[in-house]
Amino acid sequence: MKTSKPVTPSRRHYQVADSSVLTSSEPFKPLVFFKKRSKGRSHGRITTRHKGGGNKKLYRKIYFGQEKKGVEGVVKSIEYDPFRTTYIALVSYKDGDWGYILAPKDLKVGDKIICDENAPIEIGNRLMLKNIPVGTLVHNIEIRPSGKGKIARAAGTYAQLLAIDEGYAFLKMPSGEIRKVPENCYASIGQLSKEEHNIIKIGKAGRARHMGIRPTVRGSAMNAVDHPYGGGEGKTQRGTRRPKDIWGNITGGRKTRKKNKYSKNLIVQRRPKKKKK
Repeated sequence: MKTSKPVTPSRRHYQVADSSVLTSSEPFKPLVFFKKRSKGRSHGRITTRHKGGGNKKLYRKIYFGQEKKGVEGVVKSIEYDPFRTTYIALVSYKDGDWGYILAPKDLKVGDKIICDENAPIEIGNRLMLKNIPVGTLVHNIEIRPSGKGKIARAAGTYAQLLAIDEGYAFLKMPSGEIRKVPENCYASIGQLSKEEHNIIKIGKAGRARHMGIRPTVRGSAMNAVDHPYGGGEGKTQRGTRRPKDIWGNITGGRKTRKKNKYSKNLIVQRRPKKKKK
């Protein structure tokens, strides 16, 4: 982690990830494009709260699947991506193509990677789950064959391969949940980079605005017309037995997962419940 001297109040608790692992400050131009952001509004009305403003960002085109299957590549740089929490790696492939991938921890410039059904078990390589040794840490995992990586794509995340049985791979998710995934799905080897992301302290409200995050207001500070907790003289109780969100939907202890979701039968063990303080 990178800290700063407390020369101002905002710098006293400022704490960000160490960016010394990055080898390039500019993206590869052929792989970037501008992605228009709606900023949480549709026809002038806020549809997604707490979003808006922020600095302009260029989107990097990333390979999440097997787009370069069987083609070896060399890592040319480790870069920052403003649209995701983990770092990304620029790869030059033998067929002359270039592409970005999610950068796992300990991946370095000059390392060779490949996506293939029986690729070597090395950091950054991508192969089928059935060909990965039990106990290996993996990321960017497919849920369905040829469906591109969906699981464990955030900074520092990984899933652990526990077993292979009856055509399924048993994976322990970052949340602690154990679930089955078809054994012919692909996954990348290693834990993703920037594992210290969850202890970052941005230090001041202004930096949050630069990130496109608008302020969050307590429901009890609103008017009665705006929130179930609003209204009253001075600081009052919420006035409703069950905790509710701004639209009156019950929260806090109510299960929100769909009963007939397709992946229900693939969950072997639910994630552990949080202990009450």
